[in-house]
Amino acid sequence: MRHFIGCDAHKKYSLFVAVDEAGETKPAVRVNHDRESYRTFLRGLKARSSIAVETVGNWYWIVDEMQQAGHQPRLAHARKAKLMMGQLDKTDKLDARGLATLLRNGTLPEVWIPSREIRDQRELLRLRMTLVGMETRLKNRVHAILAKYALRLEVTDVFSQKGRRLVLEHLDDLPEETRQVVRQHLELLESTERQKKVTEQRLQAIVQQRDDIDLLKTLPGVGWILATVIALEIGDIQRFNHAPKLASYAGTVPRVHSSGGKTRYGRVHPDVNRYLKWALVEAGNLIVMQQQRLGDIHAVRLYRRLRPRKGHAKAVTAVARHLAEAAFWVLKRQQPYKEPQGCRVSSTHR
Repeated sequence: MRHFIGCDAHKKYSLFVAVDEAGETKPAVRVNHDRESYRTFLRGLKARSSIAVETVGNWYWIVDEMQQAGHQPRLAHARKAKLMMGQLDKTDKLDARGLATLLRNGTLPEVWIPSREIRDQRELLRLRMTLVGMETRLKNRVHAILAKYALRLEVTDVFSQKGRRLVLEHLDDLPEETRQVVRQHLELLESTERQKKVTEQRLQAIVQQRDDIDLLKTLPGVGWILATVIALEIGDIQRFNHAPKLASYAGTVPRVHSSGGKTRYGRVHPDVNRYLKWALVEAGNLIVMQQQRLGDIHAVRLYRRLRPRKGHAKAVTAVARHLAEAAFWVLKRQQPYKEPQGCRVSSTHR
C-alpha cells in the first residue's frame, strides 16, 4: 500500500508522519538533524516515497538528502498549507499529518524546487544585494554626519575619488571621535565595494554561460545584473504555461475584488517572489529615468498614460507587468524582445 509522508521540519529535528491510501495515520517519528541519523531514516523508507516538506529556512539540505536517497520531495507553500489544513490547534504531529493528508488528497500547495545549481548561484545575487544595501547605509551615515556639522563639499558625488579626498581634507573640522567614525565608514565602504566587485566578476562568469540572460538583456531597462536576477528567479520557463501566470508569480498583477457586477482592482499580492518583483520594478524605474532617451516605446507610453491618474508606483508596476509577460515570451520563443505592434497600451491597473 502506498504511503504519503509529511515532514514538519524545525531547526534541530524533523517530525515525520505517514498516511496510507485508506487515510490511516501511522505513528510519528522524530529524526534529529544530523546527517547520519537523517540518512539512516530515509534509507528505511519505501523507495521513491513522496514526502511533503514546508518552505522553512533549512529546506535546502533536507530536500537534497531526500533526493539523494531516491525519494520524491514535494515542497509546500507554508502559509497556504496551514490555511488549507484548517486546524484550530498546532502541534508538530498535527502539522506533519496535515501535510501528509494534503499530499494524499492531491491538494498540496506545491512550490517549484530549483536545482541545486540554481540555488547555489542565487546566493551570489543575494550577497550582491546585501552588499549594495550595506553601501547605501554607509553612504547615508556619512552624508548625515557631514550635514550635522554643515560641511558642504564642492563636489557632485561625495564618494567619487575627488569627493573622498575632500572629505579627508575636511576631517579636522569635525570633533575627534566623529573624525574616527567617518574614517571607519569610508574604510568599510571601500571594503564593501571590493567585495561587490569580486561578486560581480563571479556573476559575469555565469552570464557568459547562459543564452537566456543574453535574451533577457534585450528587454528595455534590463542590464546584465537584472537579467541575471530574472533568469535565476524564473528558472525553468516551462513551469509557466502562460504569460499572466509569470506576471502573477512576479507580484505585478493586482488582486481582483468582483461581486454583484462590480469589479475593483486592489494592491498587488505581497506573497510572491520578491526578488523577481524587485528586478522587474527596478527595470521599470530605469525605463522611467531614461524615457527621453528610449523615446516612444510601449513601456514609456504605458507609464505616461497611467502616471497622471494612478501615480508613479502603480504606473511602474504596470510597466513591470509588461516586462514580466515580455520575459515569458522572450524565453519561451528563444527570441529577442520585440516592440508590440498595432496594439493599444493596456493594463489591469484601472
